[in-house]
Amino acid sequence: MTYNSIFTSIKERPIYNAAIGLCWGIGAILGPVIGGGFAESKATWRWAFYINLPLAALAAPVYIFLFPKYNSKPDISGPTKLKQMDWVGVFLNAGTWTLFQAACTFSGSTWKWKSAGPIALWAVFGGFLFAYIFQQVYCIFTTAERRLFPVQILKSRTIVLLYIAHAAAAAGVFVSVYYIPLFFQFTRGDSAIKAAIRLLPFICIMIFFVMLAGCLLPVLGRYMPIYIIAGVFMTIGGILMHTVDTSTKIGTFYGYEVLIAIGAGLALQVAYSVAVIEVKPEEIFGATGVMNVSQIGSAAIALSLANIIFQNVGFIKLRDALAGRGFSAEELRGALAGAKSTILAGDDPNVQKLAIDAIVDTMGVIWILVIVAGAVSVVSGAFMKREKLALQ
Repeated sequence: MTYNSIFTSIKERPIYNAAIGLCWGIGAILGPVIGGGFAESKATWRWAFYINLPLAALAAPVYIFLFPKYNSKPDISGPTKLKQMDWVGVFLNAGTWTLFQAACTFSGSTWKWKSAGPIALWAVFGGFLFAYIFQQVYCIFTTAERRLFPVQILKSRTIVLLYIAHAAAAAGVFVSVYYIPLFFQFTRGDSAIKAAIRLLPFICIMIFFVMLAGCLLPVLGRYMPIYIIAGVFMTIGGILMHTVDTSTKIGTFYGYEVLIAIGAGLALQVAYSVAVIEVKPEEIFGATGVMNVSQIGSAAIALSLANIIFQNVGFIKLRDALAGRGFSAEELRGALAGAKSTILAGDDPNVQKLAIDAIVDTMGVIWILVIVAGAVSVVSGAFMKREKLALQ
């Protein structure tokens, strides 16, 4: 995205940003299918990671020899630039995100909430977060120009609202991409490949609307209506997905997920094109970086929260649904871990039905995250400027 902001004009940028969304969508289609194929083959799921090595080897010559070069500060040597980086900010940023993910992952699932482990993780996370904010705001061991997070551009109302709406769109996308296949694996017994194929309606529609938004923005010049419309679609889609149960027809489920795909697709890439127009030329890199944090950070936060809901609410619902049947806490956790668990792969169809109903009911709670994301998009859009950008 930063690269695009350098080598494209204001008019071209929305189309190129949408094209990146298209490429991401193609990867989202192929990735689960290929990964599922590895998981079910003798190669094992580990090749879902090993495959990055040959792909990187093929792409590296293109990056190195064919991409045009750009040096914003040619008078400063490489080693000097490395020394000028905000390494304290890098460390605190990495620590903050890592600790947050660890706390979300282990709390309630591996350790009880009131045990020492989660309390320590959340406490250290809070300390890192406070230190990171303090260090960035007051430029400790760095300068305002070199700090990792460009705090100064958050003075712009538009940038803040774009950050929030952009995060909402990313949350809608990643929660859907993760939990739609999971729904089919639990309710229909789908293999990893088949569950990934079930995701195609969502991905294909989302890609189309990412491209549509990228084409419309230079023509209309207005971004505020896009976020409001996107939020409405995500909210409606999330509400309908919240009502899904094991008896919901597959065609109906596809229709619900398509509504989320329309909303998420419309809003997924627009912020990159708008943010770089709303800031000073020297702040373009910072604005792009902020939107990257919004999108990737939102995906991490949304999936972490969804995981907390799935593990903790799911455990409670399974425990209540299967009360008196002698299942241990480990077996209940195992049912949440996959359809091949002792409970779901057992011989008692009544137990299987009760367990699957409880798990699907838990997923219904997770879709509240998408409802909230849609509502946030609508509210953010309503407070954006009713301006027309000069994209011609």
